[in-house]
Amino acid sequence: MRVPTERLLSPRMEATSAESGGAAPVVVTGAGGFIGRALVERLAARGTTVIAVLRREAPLPAGAASIILGELTATTDWQPLLAGARGVVHLASRAHAPASEEQRWIEDEAAAAGALARQAKSAGVARLVLLSSIKVLGERTQDLPFRAHQPPAPEDVYGLAKWRMEEAMRAAAGERLVLLRPPLVYGPGVKANFLSLLRLVDSGLPLPFAAIDNRRSLIFLDNLLDLVETALVHPAAAGGTFLLRDEEEVSTAELARRIAAALGRRPRLVACPPALLRLAGSLAGRAGAADRLLSSLRVDDLATRQRLGWRPRVALADGLAATARWYRRRQP
Repeated sequence: MRVPTERLLSPRMEATSAESGGAAPVVVTGAGGFIGRALVERLAARGTTVIAVLRREAPLPAGAASIILGELTATTDWQPLLAGARGVVHLASRAHAPASEEQRWIEDEAAAAGALARQAKSAGVARLVLLSSIKVLGERTQDLPFRAHQPPAPEDVYGLAKWRMEEAMRAAAGERLVLLRPPLVYGPGVKANFLSLLRLVDSGLPLPFAAIDNRRSLIFLDNLLDLVETALVHPAAAGGTFLLRDEEEVSTAELARRIAAALGRRPRLVACPPALLRLAGSLAGRAGAADRLLSSLRVDDLATRQRLGWRPRVALADGLAATARWYRRRQP
């Protein structure tokens, strides 16, 4: 659906641009999500003019112009937003779709991403950053960690959708595009599986993780945002695909222990044969979740560190502590 220009150029947006002295803005899609809100807040705090694109009304920090576009499609008119912008960070994508609509959902996500990239290039936007996912490379690693040069091998619908979005944006934007493929992101505001794990550990119930001997790469929210900022401006980022992770990798059992410590809880882990956990997950219709708990997913980000001079500045213990503080504050 084409959105009228007069709806996009709101008084708040014009005022924000004027207050910043007309500095070239950064457009952030998916600004209402876990990562999007934090990125908008970070950029605005640094004095960057931010145009935050939302599906629906959501609170944003002062200094960000919020634009509600609803669902993004291949026919969304981006030109009024992109004129004069120096960068775009594309975070918007749905995490799930009904099984009967999966194929159409994948095609729609790719088409919307491609349209944004084409219009951004036409508008002269210098840099586009797509937050993709390590799932583009697969769901698990064996002996060696994932590396950025590996061919894509997505195993689920979300990973396939991200890959198709990558391809559509690369075809449209070329060297202007930077791809970031993070593993699981945690931090204040986290949702989904990590929030569920926080609740499980905090419940004090015995958890059958003690016998799980795997290795998982994670990325703390602030470490991810550091790399997004770098990707927007670093000359060597142009056209690149980058993996990232926190300094430490941990097993599921160790992660549960670290979370318990951050929450001030005594960890209650019991040993259960991994084969039995896989069977239980399968019988409960949660085979994918069981596999994520049991398998390894390791990331080699050495190429990112060497090419961009980036490294995670927040340690795992500090990231978990910040996440635990947020979790405690949100409780009634």
